[in-house]
Parts: sequence; structure tokens; C-alpha cells
Amino acid sequence: MKAGMPIAVGGVSYELQIAIDAPRERVWRALLEEVGAWWLPDFHMVGEDSTVTFDARAGGSLIEHSEDGGSLLWMTVQWIRPQQFVLYAVGHVAPDWGGPSLYHFKLELEPREPDRCTLKVSDVHVGRVDESSITSLKAGWTTLFSDGLKQFVERGVRYDH
Repeated sequence: MKAGMPIAVGGVSYELQIAIDAPRERVWRALLEEVGAWWLPDFHMVGEDSTVTFDARAGGSLIEHSEDGGSLLWMTVQWIRPQQFVLYAVGHVAPDWGGPSLYHFKLELEPREPDRCTLKVSDVHVGRVDESSITSLKAGWTTLFSDGLKQFVERGVRYDH
């Protein structure tokens, strides 16, 4: 980006729903306590041997740490309601990844049947956003939660080191 060049600013939102054949309590535990086990290798941004941790409380964060001391703050938590939802208050998309933009991200678990639930993902971006960046984000989160989280809780597929 050249200095002094204006950027187009806008806003966009989208939602995903992923049916998971596991009890809400199991999925909740995986989301909060076992994120490193289902976080897919392609989503490790600071190194292939990095670890992802989640401090599941207001003010806590989802952070990726590399062995060489590098780190990436994915999101900060604004509100958490046990067994129901996590509202990540804020995340930032840097210009290197298509931003600058600010986003609000919510994960919600809705029970479907005794041993099944639906993960609802809501994402709102404000800033430098366009159709291609949102299409990419939506596809990325769908992949992470379908191929990572869903496969972990349903079939025990692990990606941790």
C-alpha cells in the first residue's frame, strides 16, 4: 500500500452452521480446552511447530506461540457463557492478510438431539473488506471447524504434535 493512498472501507457479515454428531458438552470442552488437538496444520501462521492456546475467560485470548518465541494474537474474549457461546470481542486482520479490518467473532453451540449439536459461527468485519476476502475467510473457518473440530470430536482425529 502506498503512503497517502485512500482505502475503501466497508462492512460485511456472514454466518456458518456446522452440524456435529457429539454432545454439546463434548464440543464445548474441545473448543475451550483442546484447541491444539484439532487446530489444522494449515492454520499455524507463526510456524508449523507452533501451539495454539485458549484462555477461556473475559479478557482472555486465543494465541498461537512458536518455539522461537514468536506469537500471534488471534482474538480476545469479551464474553463467555459456559456451554452456550464464546464472543470473541475483537480480532484484527493486518494489511498483509487483506486488512486492515476489525472483526467480531462469535461461536455458539445449540443442542439438536441428545448427542448432537450445531456450531454456529457469526463473523462481522469492518474496514478494508471485499467479496474475495470474506469468501476466503468463510471458507477457512468452515475448513477449520469441519475438518478440525468436527473430526476431532466425532472421530478422534488429532493434529497436535
